[in-house]
Amino acid sequence: MKAIVQHRYGSPDVLEFTDVERPVPADREVLVKVRAASVNARDWHVLRGDPYVARPSADLGWRRPNVPIRGTDFAGTVEAVGPAVTGVQIGDEVYGEAPGAFAEYVAVRVQSFETKPANLSHEQAAAIPLAANTALIGLRDTAKLQPGQRLLINGASGGVGMFAVQIGKALGAEVTGVCSTGNVELVRSLGADEVIDYLRTDFSRSGQQYDAVLDLVGNRSLTALRRALIRRGTLLLSGGGLFTGGSLFGPLGLMVRGKLSAPFVSQRVTLFNAVPSRGNLATLRDFAEAGKLTPVVDRTYPLAAAADAIRHIESGHARAKVVITV
Repeated sequence: MKAIVQHRYGSPDVLEFTDVERPVPADREVLVKVRAASVNARDWHVLRGDPYVARPSADLGWRRPNVPIRGTDFAGTVEAVGPAVTGVQIGDEVYGEAPGAFAEYVAVRVQSFETKPANLSHEQAAAIPLAANTALIGLRDTAKLQPGQRLLINGASGGVGMFAVQIGKALGAEVTGVCSTGNVELVRSLGADEVIDYLRTDFSRSGQQYDAVLDLVGNRSLTALRRALIRRGTLLLSGGGLFTGGSLFGPLGLMVRGKLSAPFVSQRVTLFNAVPSRGNLATLRDFAEAGKLTPVVDRTYPLAAAADAIRHIESGHARAKVVITV
């Protein structure tokens, strides 16, 4: 099968579109024929091995990624089923997260996929898993956002931000999105009650305060972000950052400072981990089928041009989601 393979850290030029052996599903896995896969900030972090302090992690290694095939989010059809898997049939349309999704086939654990939203294309469905799961865990589970509360999203036009606006509204919050001038109408169309153009207004000095602030950019100081919160508000740190030539800490620097300051401030400063979840994929599917969650695809690329898709993400000019078709 064809796949996008990486054998060393570097720019998108190190990616190879090449033949690899098709995976065989383990007992509790299914084999999915990939129809579409989406690009996340995670992909360029792994591609670059950036930030350096993250290289001992499960995703990264010291000299090269631990998983050579790039990609995580996918949508497609079940091609084969492991012997311990029940309730799944060959031909079922599914979506979810799995290492090695930038390929014609991917092996997926049972807890990491669900039935695809019936009203979405494979391209739209592939845009959902990691980004929307991040927003859902951050807002519903970590911030415990309640109806009527005020939520500000810094980076509302990005992959996670697009879903955070819609999930915030689905949870009953009053949502303010922060983005650039060119994305104001997009964020408004997603349902934001207010949109702040950061090129014209500094939200941290506007005098407005919120019950929860979700930072997806990492371009503001901890002091500035906390200034936008009420006294007992919640600050959610999940900044993906942009590639700036390699870094020791990247967005982790702000997160570490937030973690260290948390015991000494009245506000709740928290980090959260978006673990793949079949239950959350089912919730997101239900939101999509009910019209509460609509993925926006900025542009698509064929599998052979995955390097160009990651370049577009790295440029900082992408909005919403970038999708690879297979």
